[in-house]
Amino acid sequence: MSKIISIHSFRGGTGKSNSTASLAAIVARYGYRVGIVDTDIQSPGIHVLFGFDEQKIEYSLNDYLWGKCRIEETAYNVTSVLQKTGKPNSQIYLIPSSINAKDITKVLREGFDFNLLNDGFQELIETLNLDYLFIDTHPGLNEETLLSIVISDILVLILRPDRQDFQGTAVTVEVARRLEVPKMLLLINKALPALDFDALQQQVEKTYNAPLAGILPLAEEMIQMASSDIFCLRFPDHPLSKIMEKVAQMLI
Repeated sequence: MSKIISIHSFRGGTGKSNSTASLAAIVARYGYRVGIVDTDIQSPGIHVLFGFDEQKIEYSLNDYLWGKCRIEETAYNVTSVLQKTGKPNSQIYLIPSSINAKDITKVLREGFDFNLLNDGFQELIETLNLDYLFIDTHPGLNEETLLSIVISDILVLILRPDRQDFQGTAVTVEVARRLEVPKMLLLINKALPALDFDALQQQVEKTYNAPLAGILPLAEEMIQMASSDIFCLRFPDHPLSKIMEKVAQMLI
C-alpha cells in the first residue's frame, strides 16, 4: 500500500526541500520506489539538489496542470544520485516545477486546478508503481497546501527553534488535526548545538501535543554545500544524517 508524505513548513527557509530530498533518498535506499513532487510552484528548487539542470526539463508539473502532457511525462528518473548505495529495487522519480519566470507568473496570475493535481498524484502512484510519494509543499497555508495535507498519510512539519516558526506551526497543527491527518510528525531544523535538546523536545511536544521525530543541529557542512548535493548521501556518517535515518525509518 503506497503512502503519500507531505513535508511542510509554515515559513520559508526552514530547510524543507533539503529535508525532503534527504528523507526521500534514504527511503529509496531501502529498496523502495519513491516519487518526489515539487508543488512549491511559486518558488521551485528541489531539482537543484538532484543536480538536475532545468534545461533538461521537457515537461514540468506546470505543463501537466495546463493540459499539455500526461503526469508521468513530467517524471524524471534520478536514481543515479544514490550512486549504487541503494538496493536493486531502489528508484527515485522527480517531478519538477518550472523555473521559467513566465510560467511562475502565469501560476500566480491564473492559479490551477487543485482536483487535477490530486488526480495527478494518484496517477503517478499507479503508473510508476510507487511505494512512497513525497510532496515538497509551498510554505504557509493556502489551497494547494491544504489539498496536500488532506490527502497525506503522513505530514512532516519542519520548524526552527524560533518564535515565529512556533506560532505558525501551531496554526498548521490545528488545521491538520481538523483535516484528520492519520499521522503527524514534527521535525526541528537548524538548532544551535549549544541548545538543550532534551528541554527543547519537551517544550515542543508539550506545546503541540504531537511527537517530535528529531532535532537536526545546524551543520556548517550543510551551509558550505549550498544545495549542491543531497546532504545525507554526501555525509552519511554525520550526526544530522543519523537523525534523518531515524526519521526515515519512522516514515517507513
